[in-house]
Amino acid sequence: MSNILDTMHLHMRALVMRIGCYDAAAETISARFGRGVAKGTISKLMAGALDWRLVDVIAIEDALGWFPVTRALAQRMAAHDAGRAVPIVEHAGEICREAGEAVAALLSASQSARGQDYAQAVKEMQDVVLVAQRAIVTLQNRMEEAE
Repeated sequence: MSNILDTMHLHMRALVMRIGCYDAAAETISARFGRGVAKGTISKLMAGALDWRLVDVIAIEDALGWFPVTRALAQRMAAHDAGRAVPIVEHAGEICREAGEAVAALLSASQSARGQDYAQAVKEMQDVVLVAQRAIVTLQNRMEEAE
């Protein structure tokens, strides 16, 4: 198992223990997404015989309001991005691309009553925020280097 999978497994074990029991964890996942999960599946997940699915992570983290797996994944991405020297002009291109996608998704959502279109618009807006935050970090680092 890789380090990220080990970390994810340990966090998920702790989350399930916080929920209380395998039955409660299975019900939490089933209730959140309408996809049945058996107590036996939770048992196999806890033993490491199966890998946790994204729906498992989201349902259990949301139920508890505690997000250790999501945080670990975000830190993994931040560590990767921090090691990359990105030209400022590349940030500008990413921001333009993501902003264009966000505008298109917002316009589509404004003409729709489907939750999927709203979710797509939210995702695209989050992408804009993410690339803007990366650009801010790069600019702040360059500012410190220039002083």
